[in-house]
Amino acid sequence: MSQRETNLIWLKDLLEHLRGCEQQLEWTEDAPTVQLITETMLRDLESCRKICKSMQRRAANQDAA
Repeated sequence: MSQRETNLIWLKDLLEHLRGCEQQLEWTEDAPTVQLITETMLRDLESCRKICKSMQRRAANQDAA
């Protein structure tokens, strides 16, 4: 499996996890739970950002080659 394919799978999994977190936020009103879920979501979003940046760099390097 290529690095690109691996990255796409990671993105898909992270986005699915974010959807699940969003659903949990819809029904919870407990402040500590909201804090935990939103912290998790922020970590997932940061991971998505890093993966996307990595894919951009690889694409730019391929264009330059």
